[in-house]
Amino acid sequence: MTTVIKAPGEGATERPGGAGRAKEGGGGRSDGTVLNVFSHGFLAVWAILIVLPLIWLALGSFKTDSQIGGSALSLPSNWHFDAFSRAWDKGIGDYFAHTLIVLVFSVPLTMLLGSMAAYVLARYPFPGNRVVYYFFVSGAMFPVFLALVPLFFMVKRLDMLNTYQGLILVYVAYSMPFTVFFMHSFFRTLPTAVHEAAVIDGASDTRIFFQVMLPMAKPGLISVGIFNVLGQWNQYILPSVLMQPQSGSDPERYMLTQGLIQLQYQMGYETDLPVLFAGVTIAMIPMLVVYLSFQRQIQAGLTSATLK
Repeated sequence: MTTVIKAPGEGATERPGGAGRAKEGGGGRSDGTVLNVFSHGFLAVWAILIVLPLIWLALGSFKTDSQIGGSALSLPSNWHFDAFSRAWDKGIGDYFAHTLIVLVFSVPLTMLLGSMAAYVLARYPFPGNRVVYYFFVSGAMFPVFLALVPLFFMVKRLDMLNTYQGLILVYVAYSMPFTVFFMHSFFRTLPTAVHEAAVIDGASDTRIFFQVMLPMAKPGLISVGIFNVLGQWNQYILPSVLMQPQSGSDPERYMLTQGLIQLQYQMGYETDLPVLFAGVTIAMIPMLVVYLSFQRQIQAGLTSATLK
């Protein structure tokens, strides 16, 4: 079979094999369609596996114990809101406030120190630069469980057990490796010409960082900041070790993750699942709001460092 091709101002010519090439092109499109359907199907299943437990928890907050034991995803026959007030009265409000106090200081401090270290390692070559960088990166591969015992005695020696400042410092150290790793790659993508122009204008290194380079790195800062908020908000093992009252007179400064466990312990042999579900819902809502509000900035920050 032949394909007739007519160029402008010329006679018709015949090119053999046109049908074969058309067939090959059709096969490539079909392969792409199959891959696209598979990837979208996988993402749909993944989304269902994530969303269904959240819906189950949220609906359980408005049900009774008997209704929770029935159909999992059925709507409540009567919408009861008293589970939230009971959970709040049992300490969820205090645990929420403790967690918020720690994050208000730990996240900005992590972002400041992490971005400063990443900027120096990315833009200023000096002897031992790569050694320091790999030292930071290796911290992300070190399991925190191996450091719990020495970390406990170090914080105890500093007399910071069951204190906000002790947990804030540990959170900053815990989040620094990922922050430096992420921002290092982002600072390397920023144009060098802008930095050189600021140097020619006589700006100091501090002024260049805070007024020129840091605003340009805003997408990366937002992305890694959200990851730090999520990681520190959901942290359980570190506050469980460092935020335990040392005596009967010490106040209970439990974080929200600890508070949910305490809420379960307070039930004893009683069954009050709506209160537990309401507590989990209260802990979950702020993170959902943060992520949904900044999802575009997170995507932009994640792709900027790899596409520039």
